[in-house]
This record gives sequence, C-alpha cells and structure tokens, in this order.
Amino acid sequence: MYYNRDMQYERFAGVYDELMKDVGYDGWADYVSGFMPERGCVLECACGTGEISIRLAKKGYSVIATDVSDDMLMVASEKQRQSGLAGGGLRFARMDMRRAAVNKKVDCVLACCDGVNYLTSRKDVISFFSSAYEALKPGGLLLFDVSSRYKLSKILGNNCFAENGRELAYLWRNNYDEESKLVSMELSFFRRKGELYERFDETHIQRAHSERELGAWLEGSGFEYSAYGFLTREAPKEDSERIQFAARKI
Repeated sequence: MYYNRDMQYERFAGVYDELMKDVGYDGWADYVSGFMPERGCVLECACGTGEISIRLAKKGYSVIATDVSDDMLMVASEKQRQSGLAGGGLRFARMDMRRAAVNKKVDCVLACCDGVNYLTSRKDVISFFSSAYEALKPGGLLLFDVSSRYKLSKILGNNCFAENGRELAYLWRNNYDEESKLVSMELSFFRRKGELYERFDETHIQRAHSERELGAWLEGSGFEYSAYGFLTREAPKEDSERIQFAARKI
C-alpha cells in the first residue's frame, strides 16, 4: 500500500474549504482541546487548511501544524496571515505523518479528520504511532479520529453522491473492497470560471480501520488508550460514524 496525500490533494486544496463549509470547527477544536493540558505544545499532523490549527493557537497552544501537501499548507498559511496570528504560536511545516519528528518533545500529537484513514496499511499506521511516541513527552497524548468501518463500508461504501452548486459542482463515486477494507473515492469537480466550468478529477483512497485493530497497534507502540464516539466521552456504538482515540504514552 502507499500513502501519497500530496498527490491526492494537489488541486483539492482549492475547493476543500468550500466542501467543508458546514463543519463545526469551533466545536471540534473545543472537543480535542478538552483532552489536552492547558497551553501545551501540539504537533498537528495532516492539518489540511489549518482550521483546527488556528483555533488551537488562539486558545493559547503552541502549535506546529504539518501536512504533506504543499497546496494545503499554502492555503493554511494565508489563513494564518489573515487571522493576525504571528510569532511562534503557530508554525506550518511540510511533514509526512509517518515520519513525524520534532526538535523538542511535545505535550500532544494531533491528527483530525481522517488523517489516519489515509494510512492504508498496518505498516503505515504503526509508523505514525511510533513516530508520535518518539515526539511526545512522557505521559503525552496522541489524539486522532477516524471515519469508522461502519461509515466507510455501509454509508459511503459503493454509493454515489453529487452536488450541483452554481460555483462548484461535483460527482463522487465510491468503491469499497471488503477484503482489503479499502474505499476508492473517484471525485470529479466542476469549478466555475466565468461562463464556463473547469473540470478536474482526483482519486482518494482510505482504509476502514477497525477500533480493535487500531487499539492493538496503539498498545503495541507503547500507548494506553480510550476510544469514544465523536464529540462525546462515551464508548463508540456499532453505528458511530466517527471514532475519537485518546492515547497516552506510557
């Protein structure tokens, strides 16, 4: 299996925020920060366009926000400029989450919104967990969420979705493989350019990791963990669409 989020997000970065405009980032940042020590140092992996990064920095955290996609980081850096955040409270850097590394150990490693789903093999997930372990202080936290196996297999599965917006339209076709637990997402975008529309296509591949698999790999990497239904402190249900993991370095 391979991990190439840069390729998968090459042109997607330009439309990502439009597609995610209904996401409650304020509540999401409040939720993850509820697990963290106050005003600690956070290494964020797969930060995307920086929505969570900026909110955590405004809460007083020192954030090193990383992504493997240069295009995502360009959008995030422009948001930082517009937000008025300056100095060392928020820094963006290009980094592969499987080889996350810091000069000074951090209080928390964070990955939001499916970053771990894009790690499509056991080897890649364990590489991320191991590098996070090395980046953390003793007792530090690894926080990440995943789209659940239920969501990727039953809701997205082999289904098609479409949106017919005036400025942006898309077709989204999925193919889920039961044996490999991989879902291939074929995306066709139509972005308005004057009186015409520009089309571009991308393929995104995610794996439907199970809670049991991820828990075993965390423990094997030196963590103790809890799993929650997203935005709760309750155990995930069979039909939970997103699962939040909170793992502590032993």
